[in-house]
Amino acid sequence: MEKNIVVGLDVGTTKVCTIVGAKHPNSELEIIGIGTHPSHGLKKGSVVNIDKTVRSIQNSVEEAKLMAGVNISSATIGIAGSHIYSFNSSGVVAVKNGEITQEDVDRVLEAAKAVVIPSDREILHVIPQEFKVDNTGGIKNPVGMCGVRLEAHVHVVTGSISLIQNLVKCVEQTGIGAENITLQPIASSKAVLSAEEMEMGVILVDIGGGTTDVAIWKEGSLIHSQIIPVGGNHFTNDLAVALKIPHAEAERIKINHGSVLAETLNQSSHITVQGIAGTKPREVQLSYVAEVLGARAEELFSLLREQIDDKNLENEITGGIVLTGGGALIKGLPELGEYILERPTKVGYPVPFGGMTNIMQNPKYSTVLGLLLEDAVNNRRTDVKQSFNDQKDSDLMGRLGDSLRSVFKEIF
Repeated sequence: MEKNIVVGLDVGTTKVCTIVGAKHPNSELEIIGIGTHPSHGLKKGSVVNIDKTVRSIQNSVEEAKLMAGVNISSATIGIAGSHIYSFNSSGVVAVKNGEITQEDVDRVLEAAKAVVIPSDREILHVIPQEFKVDNTGGIKNPVGMCGVRLEAHVHVVTGSISLIQNLVKCVEQTGIGAENITLQPIASSKAVLSAEEMEMGVILVDIGGGTTDVAIWKEGSLIHSQIIPVGGNHFTNDLAVALKIPHAEAERIKINHGSVLAETLNQSSHITVQGIAGTKPREVQLSYVAEVLGARAEELFSLLREQIDDKNLENEITGGIVLTGGGALIKGLPELGEYILERPTKVGYPVPFGGMTNIMQNPKYSTVLGLLLEDAVNNRRTDVKQSFNDQKDSDLMGRLGDSLRSVFKEIF
């Protein structure tokens, strides 16, 4: 039974979520366990306290184990944080025998990632966007084609070695092997976007607790990814400061009464807020709450707009914007996004699979569901998984980079 267990582990700034799935022989994936626990020990997606992080992961994993009734030995982990930096690159090789083989594809991907990166950074993903054979572009899978020159355009994602190692260390201290490391917006895209949306060109904006992760897709390939260090916690903090109330109370108001459009609200409606312990509850206008949240949302969308202009993607992306992640549920965000970014905006919910319950059809589970799908794709290599723990001391990071290639072969 162990062999067919797949696990996605999302260690976020606000919550650690573990999802366990069982992969049946007919390759159906069924969700059999889920564990969610508040996350302590991360700031803006990076580990700042190892002990607290380990405890949060442990609690989440235990809960998922109990529900699923199986042991977990390894998982696919999501990574985000402001240390992630990505860029596009290309490489060219001569084809050996006139017909392109998988070996040629591997060689051209190697060539494309032979770029100078600082010694403290590590390549996480090399994602093929398109291949060119001789002068024909737009090829997704060149294997078997005839030609003499093979060129690849790829999207390279890098992260800080020490910060990646901190995350892996936390996970491994709970006794789980870090099988693959996947950029969170890529995982969220897998769970939320349809193939058609990725083909048309769409911007996925995953608003997490500490960061907002952006993945821009075009013609089925990732053309840009970016982590913006503004997330749902910033909205909560703004409220806590503006209303002079504790963080927990601010979070409650954001979730239950928050909106980013003051104009749409009844100007006279009030809510009661509880200030610092020992003070009397106060009345606050809902429109004031909306002004505070709206200012932060405008900042987030303006940063996004700068990204689009900066990379000249204005005319590239024909589709719209898909907001997902727990922060996407604040009322009025899609409308405000549409106004600032001038393109259709909607909230993206995970596409149901594997007996997913209604509870999980929530944007805040997009990343972890995507990680589960990712693990299922990589889980063909069960033999590797057994030997993985024996070679712990060998180069963990090197293997993580390669593990992604198989995923993209799946997509294309």
